[in-house]
Amino acid sequence: QVPLVESGGGLVQTGGSLRLSCAASGRTFRRLIMAWFRQAPGKEREYVAAINSNDGRTVYADFVKGRFTISGDNAKNTVYLQMNSLKPEDTAVYYCAADPLDYSGRYPNRKYDYWGQGTQVTVSA
Repeated sequence: QVPLVESGGGLVQTGGSLRLSCAASGRTFRRLIMAWFRQAPGKEREYVAAINSNDGRTVYADFVKGRFTISGDNAKNTVYLQMNSLKPEDTAVYYCAADPLDYSGRYPNRKYDYWGQGTQVTVSA
């Protein structure tokens, strides 16, 4: 098991910034792919970004490139999602996910074995 705890969501105006955090425990952090997904009301969950905790490789969804940055702190077993230039369409519940590095698959397409409880991000117009 890899318990994941997200924090950092909230209400922000258009153009503002938020930083989400996801703390992992249990399994060696460096053996994980850590990802962020989001789900807006009435929409399917969608991939946002992921990072390989071992080598730092990142993969972003096209709609967040240049605005969001995923990063990790292996000493703290924590992954972050820095979100800048937020838009109302970024409003969603953001979920942290983790997958063992050993598993194969492109980061956006993995099933991810472990999920956090989600944190709400609301961007007002």
